[in-house]
Amino acid sequence: MNKKKQSLYGQLVDTIRESIETELKPHDLLPSERELSEIYGVSRTTVRLAMQELENLGYIYKKHGKGTFVSSISDSIMNLTGAYSFTEQMLALGKEPKTIILDFSVVESNKYFSENLGIHKGSKMIKVKRLRLADDEPMMLERSYLPFKRFESLTSERLEQKPMYDIFLDDYNERIKCAEEEFYASLVNSKDASFLKIPEGSASLNLIRKTFNQDNEVIEYTLSVARADQFRYKVLHTKS
Repeated sequence: MNKKKQSLYGQLVDTIRESIETELKPHDLLPSERELSEIYGVSRTTVRLAMQELENLGYIYKKHGKGTFVSSISDSIMNLTGAYSFTEQMLALGKEPKTIILDFSVVESNKYFSENLGIHKGSKMIKVKRLRLADDEPMMLERSYLPFKRFESLTSERLEQKPMYDIFLDDYNERIKCAEEEFYASLVNSKDASFLKIPEGSASLNLIRKTFNQDNEVIEYTLSVARADQFRYKVLHTKS
C-alpha cells in the first residue's frame, strides 16, 4: 500500500510539473487540493504531498488566503553564473534592484576566513550582510567578507549608494580579474527564510564566490543563499 501511495505521489508530481512547464504561465492560479484530488482521482493526502514537493522544487508558491500559483522558475530566471553584479543583472531583466544592508561590521577572521581571504588568522575583516531584492521581492541573502586593510575606509552608507564592484574599481582601483564560484543545493534555515520571505525548508541555491584582483589577490569572499524559484544555475559547454 505504501508503495502504491509513493507511486501515485511520484506520478502526480511529474504530471503537474509537466503541465507547469508546457501549458501554464508564471503566476497562474492552480486548482485547489480538493479539485486536484477530483481531477486526478487521488486522495487529498497524495495531492498535499505532491504540492509540497513541487513547492520545495520551486515550481509553485502559496499566498495565504489566495491559493497556490505557478512560480517564475521558467520565466525571467536569473542566472547565477557569469554575472558579477546583481544590480546589472536585475536591470537587464527589467527589474528594479534594491539592496538592504542588514549588518556592516569589522570582525576578527577565524581560520576558515583567513585561509579563504589570504590573511592572517585574527586579522580584521569587514563583514557585510545584504538582502538583495528585485521589484521589492527578496531574492538573495549575501554575506560578504573583505580584507579590512584593503578597504578600511569603506562604510555602510557608501554601499547603500553604490554597487560593491563599482566601489572596488572607482574608489580603490581594484580591478576584478576573475572569480571562483561553487554552487550547491540546500534547504533554507528558519533565520534565512524569514529574510527571504519563504517557508523554512524551501529549496535554495547556495553560492560561494572568491573574487580576485589583477594581482591574483583575494579581495572578496561571499556566501550567498538564493531562492531556487528565482535562480537557476546554467553552464555553456563549448568544444575547443
